[in-house]
Amino acid sequence: MGNASEKLASAENVPGKSAPGVTSHSHPITYLSPSSPVSMGDWWFDIATENHFWIRRRFDVMRSLAGSVLREAVSVAEIGCGNGLLQKGIEDHYGISVTGFDLNEIALQKNVSSAPVYCYDIHQRNPEFRGRFDLLLLFDVLEHIDAENDFLQSVKFHLKTSGTLLINVPAHQFLYSDYDRAAGHVRRYSERQLEKIAKENGFGVLRLTYWGLPLVPLLVARKAMSMDSSNGRAGFHPRGSAINTMLRMLARCEPLPQKLLGTSLMAVLKNHE
Repeated sequence: MGNASEKLASAENVPGKSAPGVTSHSHPITYLSPSSPVSMGDWWFDIATENHFWIRRRFDVMRSLAGSVLREAVSVAEIGCGNGLLQKGIEDHYGISVTGFDLNEIALQKNVSSAPVYCYDIHQRNPEFRGRFDLLLLFDVLEHIDAENDFLQSVKFHLKTSGTLLINVPAHQFLYSDYDRAAGHVRRYSERQLEKIAKENGFGVLRLTYWGLPLVPLLVARKAMSMDSSNGRAGFHPRGSAINTMLRMLARCEPLPQKLLGTSLMAVLKNHE
């Protein structure tokens, strides 16, 4: 295996085993680990598109909370990149290449970014990635993980000593529903819980906000819905462009940052070790 910095520097010449028949991005998936099942429904990647109101609102919140961090970043990676919507958004808006790591082969085959993507288990702790990145993105991943501390320690392995972790998680356990189970969520988070797990793993919280306040009534209604644990489409599908547009406009009706209430929680964490 070649030097990791060479792989990350060139989007045109990424060494490693390529997935046959993958044409969804300009270069193949590089396999550093075998693909394996993850605690997330594959249906999500069919519904989550660039125009989905929630995807667009999440990106807007990220820009508001961490725009300066992104503009100053040099080496960036997303853990749990999935179909690459966040990678592509950052590439398009900031002109930054965001390396993608995931274990879900189906999602990686749908990845829409132009950056290198790797089928890679971060617990493998490939020595070539030790302290490689000054910014890591962990968006809607931690809630799928049973052993939070072990996972965050493996995240830290890939982060520079003074690096930054940008994280997004679903908020408030009282909103936990059949949809969360179908989506593979183990838990939802409060501000206090996220600050606690961050501190336990050597991170300091620089900035934090709840977001999605106007959408809370929809999640309360969703909690009353019965969903098959194998398919939670009904809990995330906007059901048409008109409703999608309306929900996007509704989602923007909140001040940021805010610590009152929300459907999600986003934070900028600093590595203190």
